[in-house]
Amino acid sequence: MTRIASSARIDPRAIVAEGAVIGENVEIGPLAYVGRNVVLGDGVKVMHHAIVEGTTTLGDGCQVFPMAVIGGAPQSVRHDDSETRLEVGSQCIFREGVTVNTGSSHGGGITSIGHDNLFLANSHVGHDCRVGNHVILSNNVMVGGHAVIHDRVILSGGAAIHQFVQIGRQAFVGGLAGVVNDVIPYAMIVDNPAMMGGLNIVGMQRAGMERDEIHMVRRVYKAIFSPGLVLENAALARAEYGGQSAAADELLGFVLDRDAERALTTPGSRRRKGAA
Repeated sequence: MTRIASSARIDPRAIVAEGAVIGENVEIGPLAYVGRNVVLGDGVKVMHHAIVEGTTTLGDGCQVFPMAVIGGAPQSVRHDDSETRLEVGSQCIFREGVTVNTGSSHGGGITSIGHDNLFLANSHVGHDCRVGNHVILSNNVMVGGHAVIHDRVILSGGAAIHQFVQIGRQAFVGGLAGVVNDVIPYAMIVDNPAMMGGLNIVGMQRAGMERDEIHMVRRVYKAIFSPGLVLENAALARAEYGGQSAAADELLGFVLDRDAERALTTPGSRRRKGAA
């Protein structure tokens, strides 16, 4: 049964399907579509020509800009057309042309997105992804199915994230990077195929991380990626530095304890053809 709050403002040219739940002070513009299994929290704005469909929940204060399609069916040949879900936290902004798919029948059935995220024009989040909080997807970013994007990650324009890849907290992925392996927390990723260009020091400073903790992360990073096997190096680094820094422990835990489908993105440098 449709439930529409009395304070909601719905343009008469919009379509709100029977069964939708519309919160207080929601705005739905002309020629927008809201599906029958959609729940819109308080203060949500669905602008003209925007679509929210599927079994989808948008938290308070979300904004969906024109031509975005939020809650579309998973793009997977293995999906059996059963009902799956998309759950979005509060204060997320989906700009023009953004697409976010629900989960799939073979991948857990849910795509989840946290709070205070910004999805710029024409970016895409595939089925069964998990996106944390305070994440930015710049224009034309593509995130494949089952990927995990942790808190405060920034994905620059045109970056492509392979399915099942995990991007650690506060990593920065440069424009047009093609990321096929997991990315450690605090990493700076560049190039295509992607490689690690160091640590996101500026991001750590902006997040208010203390100087001593940044130095510890640097120390652990150098230990992990020193000559030798990465996992052996990380185990030795944990034995030496474990418990001295929460951020460094997070980095070590990501390398040693994650449930991973992909290998790790590693540091590297390449001389481009024709470079001096």
